[in-house]
Amino acid sequence: MAGGPSTPALAAAISEGGGLGFLAAGLQSAEEMADSILAARRLTSGPIGVNLFVPQRSGATLEELGAFAAALEDDAEFYGVALGEPRGDDDEWESKLEVLCDLRPEVVSFTFGSPNESEYRRLGDAGILTLATVTTVHEAVLAVSFGADGVIAQGPDAGGHRATFDARATPPGEPLDDLVSALAACFDCPIIAAGGLTTAAAVRRMRAAGAAAVQVGTAFLLADEAGTNPVHRAALRDPQFSQTVLTRAFTGRYGRALRNRFVDRHDAHAIFGFPQVAMITGPIQAAAVKLGDPQGVGMWAGTAYRHARTGPAIDIVRQLAG
Repeated sequence: MAGGPSTPALAAAISEGGGLGFLAAGLQSAEEMADSILAARRLTSGPIGVNLFVPQRSGATLEELGAFAAALEDDAEFYGVALGEPRGDDDEWESKLEVLCDLRPEVVSFTFGSPNESEYRRLGDAGILTLATVTTVHEAVLAVSFGADGVIAQGPDAGGHRATFDARATPPGEPLDDLVSALAACFDCPIIAAGGLTTAAAVRRMRAAGAAAVQVGTAFLLADEAGTNPVHRAALRDPQFSQTVLTRAFTGRYGRALRNRFVDRHDAHAIFGFPQVAMITGPIQAAAVKLGDPQGVGMWAGTAYRHARTGPAIDIVRQLAG
């Protein structure tokens, strides 16, 4: 839930309710991540988790980035902004690892790939439990062999970015139930189920399939403590937004969002290239939010977004727990 919805208040409230609240450190600086961890610690004595994006090469050429930027010029003019400048960025990976070893959140999870053996060992030596987000059994084999303590099985109904190790691969469509069952049969480590889980019945189904726990995002987008922007909040309850779609138009990486005008205009010629594409589209998306226009911004949501509820996060935790 990077980019806004994840807040220290939300993570702390979930932990206070008996869950494990996570902070999204992707797209944050190492200093901002440290501040978020410390803020959450002040709000709860419960455990805290942190999620990191594993850096990887964009894969986009300058020609591809230029062509996609040209296709966005009308949008930039409409919103009165200049397109963002793409640049190489490892998301302050090394600095974030240093902060984590210093502040020691109870759990750290990874998306878009797996750390190497020495990095897992370094976090383990600091007493941190490590989890790798995977979309296939093969990805799980790699993560566990490198040293992950457990894996998060992300299914196709998940909102936001798909966690595929290969950014250019078409995200697998294997049902979450099947993926969890396959992983539970292959590994002794904890398996956490994620993707489209917004009801107590869905949680029970995943536990029966072999999951030690479930990871939930979309169900908390409307929580009082979530940092979800007003445009996104309103769209989740607006009948005109009737479906989600898997697109790379907003960031250069496949992610599931509410279908809107931006997707319809740019999905067909969208390119691979995260985070460079996200940097290009960033000013357009920010301007759309400022203007209250849901048609120009990526509004991440899983397929079960209609089950998202308003109210205190602790109440949502209790509803999911049944």
